Amino acid sequence: MSEAGQFPTGQFQTRVKKLRESLGILHKQDIQAIAHSFRLDAPHILLGDDCAAIPDGDGYLLLAAEGMMPFFVENDPWFAGWSAVMVNVSDVYSMGGRPIAVVDMLWSQSAERSQPLIDGMKAAAAAYQVPIVGGDTNCHSVYNALGVAILGRSHALLTSFSATPGDRLLMVVDQRGKAHPRHSFWNASTDADPARLRADLELLPQLAEAGLCDTAKDISNGGVIGTALMLLETSGCGAAIDLDAIVPPRNIALDWWLTCFPSYGFLLSVRPEQVETVQRQFGDRHLACQIIGEIQPTTQLVLRSQGESVTFWDFAQQPLTGFSPP
Repeated sequence: MSEAGQFPTGQFQTRVKKLRESLGILHKQDIQAIAHSFRLDAPHILLGDDCAAIPDGDGYLLLAAEGMMPFFVENDPWFAGWSAVMVNVSDVYSMGGRPIAVVDMLWSQSAERSQPLIDGMKAAAAAYQVPIVGGDTNCHSVYNALGVAILGRSHALLTSFSATPGDRLLMVVDQRGKAHPRHSFWNASTDADPARLRADLELLPQLAEAGLCDTAKDISNGGVIGTALMLLETSGCGAAIDLDAIVPPRNIALDWWLTCFPSYGFLLSVRPEQVETVQRQFGDRHLACQIIGEIQPTTQLVLRSQGESVTFWDFAQQPLTGFSPP
């Protein structure tokens, strides 16, 4: 890496190839085989978003779940417990909702092995003010595993189905954090003031309710590029992303920043006339909100840097999750 935010001249295609290999998103292709094996009786509920949005009166109930990777549960149980709640909370806010409650599915080899996981979940539940209201527990398992499900509610929905050609892609992150010493994770949550965490997340439903944005997705373990792929597939669009416009925190390499989970991170697709207002809302809370690209009427995600461009993915050649418009 020559400078923060830039790939070395002449090495762009090689770096993009390495980026694709390091994203860890190809397992998302498993989703389409599993989902298609179920008999789906609710065609009005779209598949492929961060939460299932279930129409309910004047709004939507939001339902989601996350399972923690086994190595994460084994090697960093407190942080795995925290993250299990945090990522579900983020999924709800990314759809313009507010969380109601979570339940956990905890299997462990003993009650003692469960305690760090429980402590991490309790700490996150307190920070985000989301009660843990039940679940399923087994302390006599031959392995340790954790999953958490969440229920939320949205009055004005943000989805990943509404990106429109001409929209600007905005990357929103909290750069007031630090890199986790062992995981590809930018930790802007565990040491932050809980009241600030909640107020920062509250911006998402406020934008939706004000009609300033209708398209968003939580930046997940696929990083911003993998998240962009999933948003584009469900919207049936392409995009061009300018990697030089993505500015990582000080002393953080761009390639690491592109693939990390940022803890507070969202990708928004915003109509051009609303971009300045949306950026100001995040900027007022000292959150980075960068224009990194534009939605296009194609099937391709193109990455650009220093005058070079590479087609990173073409949905006409290879679907990812398979959740594309008819």
